[in-house]
Amino acid sequence: MLSEIAASKIAIIGLGYVGLPLAVEFSRKYSVLGFDINKERVAELKRGYDRTQEISSEDLQRVQDLQFSDELYALATCNIFIVTVPTPIDNYKKPDLGPLLKASDTVGKVLKKGDIVIYESTVYPGCTEEDCVPVLERVSGLKFNVDFFCGYSPERINPGDKVNTLTKIKKVTSGSTPEIGEFVNTLYGTIITAGTHLASSIKVAEASKAIENAQRDVNISFVNELALIFDRMGIDTTEVLEAAGTKWNFLKYKPGLVGGHCIGVDPYYLAYKAESLGYYPQVILSGRRVNDTMGVFVANKLVKLLIKKGHKIEGSRVLILGITFKENCPDIRNTRVVDVYKELKDFGMEVDVYDSWASAEEVKHEYDIALADKPNGKYEAVVLAVAHDTFKELNLTDFTNTNSVLFDLKSTLPKDSVDSRL
Repeated sequence: MLSEIAASKIAIIGLGYVGLPLAVEFSRKYSVLGFDINKERVAELKRGYDRTQEISSEDLQRVQDLQFSDELYALATCNIFIVTVPTPIDNYKKPDLGPLLKASDTVGKVLKKGDIVIYESTVYPGCTEEDCVPVLERVSGLKFNVDFFCGYSPERINPGDKVNTLTKIKKVTSGSTPEIGEFVNTLYGTIITAGTHLASSIKVAEASKAIENAQRDVNISFVNELALIFDRMGIDTTEVLEAAGTKWNFLKYKPGLVGGHCIGVDPYYLAYKAESLGYYPQVILSGRRVNDTMGVFVANKLVKLLIKKGHKIEGSRVLILGITFKENCPDIRNTRVVDVYKELKDFGMEVDVYDSWASAEEVKHEYDIALADKPNGKYEAVVLAVAHDTFKELNLTDFTNTNSVLFDLKSTLPKDSVDSRL
């Protein structure tokens, strides 16, 4: 089997936060083609620049057997295809399989007998075999598990994390037949130093990914609900959690805005599949509802704090520090900071958003928000929304007056220096 793997040429379909690190790591051992339909992205990577900042220019230039292309013909020589495209939700919080099915269509056009297609994109259980495989069969004219085979190995990339990187996170693997499962498991085992876990089926592997993030979402929703309750009681939530955390088996989750490419999205995939089978999830969706309201809560809390200090709400200047969905990372996908921004704008406030990590062009395109080049003058309120290390270097008194409101959503500043924190 190792000899078969050694002779493989791998195509990575989608070169974002998941696909690029995977392509780089596989290229250390195999011939790899990184494919993306975004011509600008491909051109940047050819120049050795990664806008996601997951891979340094030095590492990109150091790899020997990795090519990048946006041309279909380049895929023709590959025999293993790994799909790592986004799986977002639409405006109605339903799965948007458009990118996944389009990627399947692309692979189907070059699929040959004996080829293997592995999906890493997060989906609901059954999606690979029920939604993707029919596209591969229709476009290629080949028969599943006779002419070609599939695998599923859910991504576990943590954007911005330079410690828990791809090779250091245990990988779940699976295949459409026992033999293919072993092949896929062995393939990933050649690059994942943390080891692999071979699931009994593709559906089991798909489900494992779905519940990983649903579990975390529910746990965060619990502490978010505590924050809503303790706010009414006048109790500091952080202090309560610190006290409770002294017990050995207390789970130390923190309240906050829940966004990103996984936690704020994946539970809806699981719920969608459950509902299609006649079961309507209670815990999963209730947790989502709580987390989806936190931006509005923050904005309304800020308004109350401003009123308490005698500020007129309409026309008040507010500075939001950070718009990425997490700290020390340029990823703005599904960031819930925009909920705070929109709510404050609805109150008639003048809101500046400053984030040196985020791409101003991407923020404008995705959310129609113009990032400030830097904080400008004095503000009636400052909201620390993302705990970037660079913000620790800021002297917040440069942007505030003596009666300005400072709201720390990350509970990283000293309690006595802020007016409120989550």
